[in-house]
Amino acid sequence: MAQCRITEIFYSLQGETRTVGLPTVFVRLTGCPLRCGYCDTAYAFHGGQKMEVSDIVAEVKSYNPRYVTVTGGEPLAQNTCRELLTALCDLDVEVSLETSGAMDIGNIDPRVVRVMDLKTPASGEVSKNLYSNVDQLNHQDQVKFVICNREDYDWAREQLSSLDLIDRCEILFSPVHGDLTPTDLAEWIIADNLPVRMQIQLHKYLWNDAQGR
Repeated sequence: MAQCRITEIFYSLQGETRTVGLPTVFVRLTGCPLRCGYCDTAYAFHGGQKMEVSDIVAEVKSYNPRYVTVTGGEPLAQNTCRELLTALCDLDVEVSLETSGAMDIGNIDPRVVRVMDLKTPASGEVSKNLYSNVDQLNHQDQVKFVICNREDYDWAREQLSSLDLIDRCEILFSPVHGDLTPTDLAEWIIADNLPVRMQIQLHKYLWNDAQGR
């Protein structure tokens, strides 16, 4: 049986993306090849425990969810992640994948909503962006830019046109909590009339950085 290494499985409100505020089960896989300067889940880099995919699905099902998010770390760093995603989709719930954009997003069950980061310069990991992923995105997917400062914002704005993202999928701009004020980012977006959805990390305002929330 296929196994995944799991840091935690928990039930909370979705703090980001198009389903923000909706009760969601989170499956956090262990391990990540990136080290973004603003990472708030470094506890998922190591450790965790191996679980059978069937046991993971059973635990998720026990919450009777409508939405499930597979996150990390970087979930796609584990070869069995794709099998897990398909098994979760078979529960007839909406399944989303949060991925760094540094791993190939191909060959994922088409029912999965892919929420893919494009790392900005201030993340320290812009060189890890796998731009070939962009051609695989579709209208149900989302691309997220985590913005640290004005330079990041200007860079992200340029990517919208250079990568032809606007007509490809939904675009999310998110300020780094504690580094860039949401008001500043909101005013930049309004001034430039950008066709993007601004988001803040709802869970940080509700529970700060509590693990499993």
